[in-house]
Amino acid sequence: PTPSPSSSSTRTLLIHSIPPPHTFIAPFNQSLHKHIFIAHRIIRMKILKKQISAKDGSGVIVLRPATSEDLWHIYNLLQKGDLVRTTTVRKVVKETSTGSTSSQKKRLNLTIEVEKMDFDPQSLELRLSGPTTSESELVRMGAYHTLKLEMEQNFSLEKECWDQIFLDRIDEACNPDRQAEVAAVVMQSTGLAHVCLVTGSLTITKARIDTNIPKKRTGSSSQAKATAKFYNGVYQALLKLPWDQLKCCLIGSPGFVKDDFFKYLLEESVRREDRILIENKQKFILCKASSGHKHALEDVFLDPKIMAQMEDTKVAREVTVLHQFMRMIDTDPDRAYYGYGHVSKAQESLAIDSLLVTDSLFRADDVQERRKYVNLVEQVRESGGKVFIFSSMHVSGQQLKLVSGVAAILRYPLPDVEEEATNDFSDDDSDDNEVDDDPNRRIREDMEDMGF
Repeated sequence: PTPSPSSSSTRTLLIHSIPPPHTFIAPFNQSLHKHIFIAHRIIRMKILKKQISAKDGSGVIVLRPATSEDLWHIYNLLQKGDLVRTTTVRKVVKETSTGSTSSQKKRLNLTIEVEKMDFDPQSLELRLSGPTTSESELVRMGAYHTLKLEMEQNFSLEKECWDQIFLDRIDEACNPDRQAEVAAVVMQSTGLAHVCLVTGSLTITKARIDTNIPKKRTGSSSQAKATAKFYNGVYQALLKLPWDQLKCCLIGSPGFVKDDFFKYLLEESVRREDRILIENKQKFILCKASSGHKHALEDVFLDPKIMAQMEDTKVAREVTVLHQFMRMIDTDPDRAYYGYGHVSKAQESLAIDSLLVTDSLFRADDVQERRKYVNLVEQVRESGGKVFIFSSMHVSGQQLKLVSGVAAILRYPLPDVEEEATNDFSDDDSDDNEVDDDPNRRIREDMEDMGF
């Protein structure tokens, strides 16, 4: 007979089957095996080969992405002119001696010079296209091809110069401590909910629950049944989250929907004996959100009380420093500047305490444009300042982008910075004879664009 899950023979068998390196034990919560424990491997991108010249920074790195967030990191590593080599499938057309043609798909290794990159945040796919750089029996040199980079597939990336921003990005992606930090649920009484994972670089939608909940009618139980179905859908989505990696889970909604669902979650987890939710119930944080749509996460992250409970997460640190910058524009404007001209002038005086910059600025096609932001980051770090690189896939990064994508909080006031930066660019505005009677109007307009 098959031994029961609680028998010693079963426990011995499972323990011996666990691979020792890079693993931890987590409960497996299926209804028939609630007490069986299995191993989960810590997933991260791997560097298989790294060969970079100390002289000019040129070289090649071979990587193996493991998660969808790794593909986002790779997208931020790529530039036009980079050489990428990986395994791909290409339709090969052959012509016979009689003039007839036949085609078949072949799997082969190709190297292309990147001309176009496309990252789809919905499907989390990364596609690269460009001409091939070597000739083979099946593909002529210069023929255009599109590569699709996939998880668990090795590829090599060759650059003319691996600067510090690129190397920091790889270190971040390959860090074993890099994990999803925050889960968030936004829901509303009409039956709409989004369950998301907020990582250091992405906000990933793990589930969208849309249930039609009718209005309450006397003598009818249809609303109660539909609400229970809706809550169960959200409950099942929460079971699939990587709870071992999460520091907290936010549940937001208008009104008391979040409170009713949390009560349902606690009761159901005990009734179903879902230990993963019982053991992590202290990680739930209830908060207010405007709706069940994904963009309602912005309301959650604007709440300072919620940010205080998430203070040890990367997302909270970035949101906190952005709010500090926006408040300082209003209360102490001589210590808060944005725009490359003003920020670079402040750095010349070594006055920058915190530099805020979006990662989209490092994806500029113009090499010189990108280089000036890389130099700015390196200079701030060398002078002892803190650098916060915001992901453009986060709400905070999108808000920062509205004010040029680069901003700084200064150690001490520099009232002359704005005047100096304005004088430097006065030649560009020489044809504009209009005088703005309100010098603070632009600041107020930018703050309104950011929702402040």
